Amino acid sequence: MTTERRYDIDWLRVIAIGLLLIYHIAIVFQPWALFIGFIKSEKSLESIWIPMTMLNVWRIPLLFFVSGMGLYFAMRKRNWKQLFLERGKRILLPFVFGFLAITPLHFLIFQNYYNMPLSYFPHMGHLWFLGNIILYVVVLSPIFFYLKNNENGKFRKAISKVMSYALGPLSISVFFMIEIGFVKPQLFELYAQTWHGFFIGFLAFFFGFLFVYSGQAFWQTVSKWKWLYIGIATALFIIRFTGYGSISNMYITTIESNAWILGLFGNGYNYFNKPSASLSYLSAAVYPVYIIHMFVLYAGALLILPFDLHPMLKFIGITLFTFIVCFLIYEFILRRISILRPLFGLKWKFKRVVPKKLKRI
Repeated sequence: MTTERRYDIDWLRVIAIGLLLIYHIAIVFQPWALFIGFIKSEKSLESIWIPMTMLNVWRIPLLFFVSGMGLYFAMRKRNWKQLFLERGKRILLPFVFGFLAITPLHFLIFQNYYNMPLSYFPHMGHLWFLGNIILYVVVLSPIFFYLKNNENGKFRKAISKVMSYALGPLSISVFFMIEIGFVKPQLFELYAQTWHGFFIGFLAFFFGFLFVYSGQAFWQTVSKWKWLYIGIATALFIIRFTGYGSISNMYITTIESNAWILGLFGNGYNYFNKPSASLSYLSAAVYPVYIIHMFVLYAGALLILPFDLHPMLKFIGITLFTFIVCFLIYEFILRRISILRPLFGLKWKFKRVVPKKLKRI
């Protein structure tokens, strides 16, 4: 297995989480926000949903692809016991803590905003993603360790061969189409706590692992054909956005979704696969920021929405508030207080007490 650090994958994770925050803020300004448990602005800003419509078919699948790739790298120097212990610390512990202590916070703010009786309500909320990842690791680890121990086998050679063709990586869309036919989701982008979200995440996680497992063939292909993938995705988005229902459907959307993601992988590999101080900081910060962003977002909405401002100014204000406050909490609380670090997915930094040597008399 390669030991090369992949900075482009780290950057894509950071970018995806950043877009997730903006996406969630945009929901506040949609007329249907209240129906999915978001605080709703009295004045809508539906124009900002146009770019969100493009994002919403690949933003979550991208995170699952990247998570599958991350598991590949996590397995390089770990056996299955070490892997489960490491994933338990980094994912299961923050998930359980977040379920009990973090996600109830934004629901309390929601209750306060709408003058509802305050009640403690533990729930997965946006952390459903972490719950899914834990299940994928448990279910798929036997397969992944088998593949790890047979890297010179026929299967890896076959996968590498398929990935060497321009349409090879995009051919996985067939499996996503099967998922659509099997689950029949109401909306393609309805991922949170649905069977559609579970299975599409499962496929993305699995193929994310296989993409890296296949070796350099995948990265050379997406690097060479990145603009082909972006072109296919753009054309399919225009068809979907213009509302040609007879042409655009969820089966076709699987191709659009994967084409966007492959284009991002190709551009990332070409332009972002290099270390930087900014990446080192953001790569560590992005996980705890993801965990806390919802209650910070709701707090921003609670403070800013009552002002008599244009909705675009409110959107900008809540966006700035969410990013700034999240990073202030991360910088001055989460990364500095040792006991909090593991609860938010950060590396444990408990000080070891070394006994002093007794001086001889």
